[in-house]
Amino acid sequence: MTRQTETQATEDQAKAGAMIVPVTLFEQNCTILWHEPSKKAVVIDPGGDVPKILEAVKQAGVTVEKIWLTHGHIDHVGGAAELRDALKVPIEGPHQADAYLLAHVVESGARFGMTGVRDFVSDRYLEEGEQVKIGELTFDILHCPGHSPGSVVYFNRELRFAHVGDVLFNGSVGRTDLPGGSHETLIKSIIEKLLPLGDDVGFICGHGAGSSIGQERRTNPFITGEL
Repeated sequence: MTRQTETQATEDQAKAGAMIVPVTLFEQNCTILWHEPSKKAVVIDPGGDVPKILEAVKQAGVTVEKIWLTHGHIDHVGGAAELRDALKVPIEGPHQADAYLLAHVVESGARFGMTGVRDFVSDRYLEEGEQVKIGELTFDILHCPGHSPGSVVYFNRELRFAHVGDVLFNGSVGRTDLPGGSHETLIKSIIEKLLPLGDDVGFICGHGAGSSIGQERRTNPFITGEL
């Protein structure tokens, strides 16, 4: 790494901070992401265990201004209504195509023995090409259906960073055997929307360790076989 690259990496690191809070039996990566100078933060995919999320927010010393959702599955939205009430902040995302999932959170939760969850409506559904902000950090919205009809990816061009939800994983891709899922559509989303972002883009995903676009392009068996 050159000195210039090191300097840039240090500057980027100073602009943003992140904390992953694994929640519920699904070990879903609820993510607290913030703009470092202002400490303004967003909680991405509060799937449950809201007291645990609130404690993590307190430990991080940040002020949450929004909740962002990558898609509508129960393990990602189970705590959204409760957290919105606790923090008095709006929910943004996912795409409108997942609105039906948010309307059936209680029903979905019952299948997995999750109680205390609530159906809700997002304050703002997101479309391809729109942007969302937290502090001075701006994220582009990519609509990436396949895992669910309304899955979205949040991409910060300046930091070369994305939160991809369950679209892409380290060594795998999102499951497509749930209602509204399509493996063909998911692979198309990955190849046409995510790979063009650049190999240097790092990402946090909905479960497990993060990775980079380049790493997955080279080694992910679900992608290499399609290229």
